[in-house]
Order: sequence, then structure tokens, then C-alpha cells
Amino acid sequence: MKPLYREGFSRVEGLGGPLLFVRGISRPAYGELVTVEYAGGVRSGQILQIQGDISVIQVFEGTMGLSRGGVTVWLERDVLKIPVGESLIGRVFDGRGAPLDGRPADFAEDFLPVNGAPINPVRRSSPDTFVETGISALDLMNTLVRGQKLPVFSGAGLPANELAVQIVRGSRIPGSDEPFLVVFAAMGITRREAQYFLDSFRKSGALRNGVFFLNLAGESTVERLLTPRAALAAAEYFAFTKGYNVLVVMTDMLAYCDALREVGAAREEIPGRRGYPGYMYSDLAELYERAGCIAGIPGSVTQIPIITMPDDDMTHPVVDLSGYITEGQIVLDRRLRERGVYPPIDVLPCLSRLMNKGIGRGKTFPEHRALADQMYASYARAREVERMRLIVGDDGLSPVERIYLEFGSLFEKRFLAQGQARRSLAESEKAAWECLKILPREELFKLPEVYVVENAGYPSSEEGP
Repeated sequence: MKPLYREGFSRVEGLGGPLLFVRGISRPAYGELVTVEYAGGVRSGQILQIQGDISVIQVFEGTMGLSRGGVTVWLERDVLKIPVGESLIGRVFDGRGAPLDGRPADFAEDFLPVNGAPINPVRRSSPDTFVETGISALDLMNTLVRGQKLPVFSGAGLPANELAVQIVRGSRIPGSDEPFLVVFAAMGITRREAQYFLDSFRKSGALRNGVFFLNLAGESTVERLLTPRAALAAAEYFAFTKGYNVLVVMTDMLAYCDALREVGAAREEIPGRRGYPGYMYSDLAELYERAGCIAGIPGSVTQIPIITMPDDDMTHPVVDLSGYITEGQIVLDRRLRERGVYPPIDVLPCLSRLMNKGIGRGKTFPEHRALADQMYASYARAREVERMRLIVGDDGLSPVERIYLEFGSLFEKRFLAQGQARRSLAESEKAAWECLKILPREELFKLPEVYVVENAGYPSSEEGP
């Protein structure tokens, strides 16, 4: 509901990109909503920056068609809020929380600021609950934990979107009948990609159990900056007010950061690395740190941001900074994709920093960490032998090294290449042993002997060779 009293100002000093520069606004507030009235109608925006007597306003619909004269800026004396309530579930919205599905908008139980409120560090609880995604490379070797933020780094053209859909479809907490509530935020995607997501979620049933925010490539750059904030505000409402476990998938954070760079250029800011603003680290941290668990509250927010790596460059600023802020990374590999492996997850540069908190006795299985370490060590050795083979040829390899080559191929074809099928953790463990049991017994040095005998069929050391 708009306030009864509004103040209007018409001293427009200039325009640039999506920005309007207005002089003389009394008592402006950062993030305050405004209405821009001109001869062709009205547009909305918010105060982005205050520099002395000049207020910089982001116009959500852009400034095309506006001029310095004939424009009046009305202050709403409020910040941008989105409607929230149980009726959000199953709905599709734009980046500002306006419905896109043609259904009425009279569902609000409350209105929440899109910037949310920071979680009190003292009240944060450590994430320690295993999340089964149904993807072997994640569940067994890079385990996702409830309340974690685990990004996916993908080169252009790699199936990051397909992987996102598969994670949304398959994620659950073992022992709980309740699936994750999905909050999906897409930024700068094409209409074809938007239709792919909606069709996939509708087919899998996720559309009935999620809230979806879509910002298309041809839509407002400023709205692109609001999309993840609106999505996270909805996620926080369901997690910390209603007690849901919420999985937030945000794609593509590169498009978000490019929008941040565009607005920074319009503000004539001094650019940082590759033209991105120097505050991009804190801006991304503001989004990523909205994941987590709060002591005494059953709900949680788990994040999977998807970030495209230009030229497959992991040192790109957006990728690099996201890796610092988040708790690990899942890396898609072009070489595996060319070999027909799906999902093409290269496990060697992957990492889940919270994995040890969510696995082991009473959570997954006692030997989980040891089995993951053995798979990592064996596949790393197989890749090393593969490179050495290019130099010395097949004749220069020892019999054990030839077995490692066979293991590397089997690992990719049997363990990684699971296609769209969902695997339980037990099925992932079984697939891992189908690969490991071709190795000589002495090469399984990271695993307890009893566990090796149990799963690989080797005789125990007490029984002799």
C-alpha cells in the first residue's frame, strides 16, 4: 500500500544507461522506491546512490524515451518489497516479484524487503545434514550439505542448465519425506532457455513445489540485479518463517555480474579487474551469505549458484571471487563432454568444504570419506598415466599403469556417465566398487581392509593371497 503523502522533484541533472541523476531531493534514503512520471506514463525505480545533493536513481524499465525536462520523481518513502505467502508455491514471477503466469496477485500474507536481513552469526548453526542429489559425483565425492552454498562452474555450451534441472528434480534429505522447496532464479536467459526450464520443472513435478523468478536477456538490466534478491527473500520467508528446507538455484551469476558492471560504468565508477566494480566481492557475498541454518529453526537455505566461465577460465573475476566466498565448487569439463560423458563433472578440481560435516557413521556410511579419497587418488593416478602414455607410448607402461588406464576409462563411463537417471547413495557406492575392484589389492591403500574384503571379494590378509 502506497503512503498517503509523496514528495515530487523535477530537477533532473542527467541520464545515463538505466540511471537518472536528480538534484535537490530532501531526505533521500538508500534503496528507497521512487515513481518516475513523464509525458508517456510512469516508471518505477529506486535510489542507488546519494552524492551530496545528487541522488542516483535506477530506473527499472530503463531511461529510453526520458529527457531532462518534463520528468517528475515521486518518493514513495518505502523500499522494494515482494509479496510472500504459501500461495507463492507453484507461481512464476519476474525479477521484481510481479506474476508472469497470468494468475491474480492477491495472494500476499506479508510483504518483505528484497534485501532481507543478515543472519546473526551467533545464531547460525553449522550445516551437518547430508543432501542426496541423485548424482554420484556429488553425493559420493563432493557431498552437498543442508545450508551450504556450492557453485557450479561451467564453460559456455556445457550442460549446466541440464545439471541444474537434474539437481532440482533429485535433491532430498534421506530419512525425510519432505522434498526441498525449490526457489529458482534465472538472470539474463533466453526465451528458449526459460521455456526449457519451465517445461522440465513441469514434467518432473518441481513446478508444483517451487517458486520461480525469471529475468530474460532482453529485459531490464536493473531488474537483473533484483532477481536473486527477490528469490532469496522468498527463500528466507519459507525457510525461517515457515520451516521449509529450501534449495535456491541461481543461474547465471555471470549475467548478474555483467549487469553490475554495466551499472557501474553508467555511474562512471573506477573499474576493477576486467571492468567489474571493485565492490563486486562484497556484493556477491551479500547474496551468497544468505544461505545457512539458524539454531532452533527447522528450515534452511541451500544455494547452488551457476556461473559460466568465459573461455573456460577459472581465474575470471566472477568465478574466482565466487570460489572464495562459497564452500566449494563443482566444475564441468569440456573434455569429458566431448567423450560423451554426462554429467561432465571433472571431480579433480571439485571440492565440497563442508562434506566431512555431512557424511560418516550415522549420516551416510562409515567408510564414506575413505572411499571418496580412494576414488580421487585412483582417478588422479589414471589421469597422470594417461598423460605419460602420450610421451612413452603403450610399451613404456607397466602392467599396473595399464590397469590404471582401464580404471580411468571405467570411472568415466560407469561412475560419472550416469545420464539423467537418479542414483541413490547406495547405488553410487556400488558403481564406485565396480570401478575399484579392477585395481590390485595393494592399490586400495586408503580403505580399511575389512571394507575392501567385503566389497571387492579379495581374501583377507589372515587367509593369505
